Amino acid sequence: MIPEPGVVPSALAEPTVRVRGGWTAAVVLANVGVFAAWLGPIQVLLAKQSEAVAPGNKEFVFGLVTGVGAAVSVVANPAFGAISDRTTSRYGRRVPWVVAGAVGGAIGLGILSGAHVIALMLIGWCLMQLFGNALLAAATAVVPDRVPVAQRGTVGGWVAISQVLGALVGTALAAAFNSLTLGYVACAVFLLLSVVPYLLRSGDATLTERPAFVFGEFVKSFWISPRRYPDFGWAWLTRFLFNVGNALGTLYLFYYLQDEVGVADPDTGVLVLTAIYSVCVLVTAISFGRWSDRSARRKVFVTASGWVMAAAGVVLALWPTWPGAILGAIILGAGFGIYLSVDFALLTQVLPSARSRGKDLGVINIANSLPQVLAPAIAAPIVKHLGGYPVLYLLASAVTLLAGVLVTRIRSVS
Repeated sequence: MIPEPGVVPSALAEPTVRVRGGWTAAVVLANVGVFAAWLGPIQVLLAKQSEAVAPGNKEFVFGLVTGVGAAVSVVANPAFGAISDRTTSRYGRRVPWVVAGAVGGAIGLGILSGAHVIALMLIGWCLMQLFGNALLAAATAVVPDRVPVAQRGTVGGWVAISQVLGALVGTALAAAFNSLTLGYVACAVFLLLSVVPYLLRSGDATLTERPAFVFGEFVKSFWISPRRYPDFGWAWLTRFLFNVGNALGTLYLFYYLQDEVGVADPDTGVLVLTAIYSVCVLVTAISFGRWSDRSARRKVFVTASGWVMAAAGVVLALWPTWPGAILGAIILGAGFGIYLSVDFALLTQVLPSARSRGKDLGVINIANSLPQVLAPAIAAPIVKHLGGYPVLYLLASAVTLLAGVLVTRIRSVS
């Protein structure tokens, strides 16, 4: 990619200097913070809060709150990515939005901590999604900003596990307190603390001149033509399908353990499964990310991950017991770890332009958030009326298999 006029070369040129472990750790921790602030509530707190607010209609309330929040994130992530691409702060393009995201997200969690009606739950969760996506858009864009292609599988592996570590930390914080209020406050405090190391050592390059702003051109820039950038289009579609499958499989885990498996303490059950899942993701994300860098191949690993994740869905569908749930967590964690690390490296290699990395990764992140809008609409009627959890998990398996097949359509990456 060639640097555009009016911008310091280091801001847009392909990076060539390998990043250090401390920088990677700081980026990972910031990502862990935002995912903990999302997944602690989704896995435990929002589910329990929905049950308290509407005991007879908990699935609908939970799906409504998470679905509306995900709709906010569909718009917020690419919008804040595009804004960060144009930010001329002396601290860099990404740092101001990491700060704003952490503070705004903490405020949203604070509102949730005192919410006893659906309206306040919606306001708090939408704020968390809005500002959390500002943080995530900036923290994602720094990887292609700073990391050379030959190192992205390894760094991508570490960044990828932040989602899983965030789920583990967030679930642990949520389950550590009997009080919903304290659970939300703990997630908010961790979010604020998690960004501090990155703020101290970001190394963000700065824009010397902000590009001219034309509203119509800005809006049109969010549409990236699949004909002009077919590999970007296929990468978006496969990530979307992987996340649909994952969302269908994990969204109702708390209720699956409580109502289908019959676990007496679903809070602890979710925590145990998340810990097992996290260890498996950690092992495969790091090892396969490095293997992908050494072999300079991406697609074969992503395809294999689809098959592994599909097998986990079959186990959960056909063996709804505590041992079956543990085995499903092991298999799903192994497959998702491979997928997260290698697919992220693949995505950074098909971005259309260095000038718009934040916005383009934001468009990619719609493929992460849009499934959270669709999954409740799909999952709730299946669980209630169309076959229950076995059908839900078999559908999740079918979707991930399809995603693994379609990734082979990407031509510019091996």
